[in-house]
Formats: sequence, C-alpha cells, structure tokens
Amino acid sequence: QVQLAQSGGGLVQPGGSLRLSCAASGRTFSIHTMGWFRQASAAASGLEREFVAAIKWNGGSTLYSASVQDRFTVSRDNTNDTVVLQMNNLKPEDTAVYYCAAELNPTWPKQTQRSVVYDYWGQGTQVTVSS
Repeated sequence: QVQLAQSGGGLVQPGGSLRLSCAASGRTFSIHTMGWFRQASAAASGLEREFVAAIKWNGGSTLYSASVQDRFTVSRDNTNDTVVLQMNNLKPEDTAVYYCAAELNPTWPKQTQRSVVYDYWGQGTQVTVSS
C-alpha cells in the first residue's frame, strides 16, 4: 500500500505561481512513476483525467503535456519522499482539481500519460486561476 497526501493549491491571478506537493508514505520503494493529473469540472468526472506531468521515482526523468511544457516543473525531494509540481505563468485554463498519482508498474513512457495505469491517488486539490 502507498498513501499520497497532497498540499498546496488555492486561488491565484493569471501569470502567478503556485506550488503543489505530494507526500508519499508506506511502500514507497515499490513506486516506479509519480504523475500529476487534473480534472477541470464535475461534468468531466466520468472522463479520463488530463495528464499534466510525471517523474520517474528513481532517476528523475520527467514528462510534460504540451499545454504545460515550459511553465510547470515536476521534481522529487528525495529526503522526504515528496514530489512537487511548481506551476508558473498560470492561465485561467489551468483551473482544475489537481491529483497526484503513483504507478507501480514500469510502463514509462508509452502509458505514462494514461490515468488508468496509476495505482494510488492523492485526495485532490483545487487550483483556481482568476482575476
């Protein structure tokens, strides 16, 4: 079992920055990939969550969606098993509930952007970009 606890998020004006954290606990040695996904509205709850970014738990390779490339940065703090998503130059279309997720199987990179391959999920945190 892996537990994921998210923190961060909130309300920010367009062009601003926010930082999301995801602390992993439990059998963290079994994690292969950590991903970040988002869901823009309740109406989209039946659809697959949108991939944002991912990082290999060991080695640090990263992957980003085209919509956040060059604005978001995903990193891992090895000292406390935490993954951070630094979001800069935020836009209104970034507004969503953001989720972190842990994948145990090595599907990198072909399946990394698919939410269905992830085994454990954080509780979600709201990010709102509005003036």
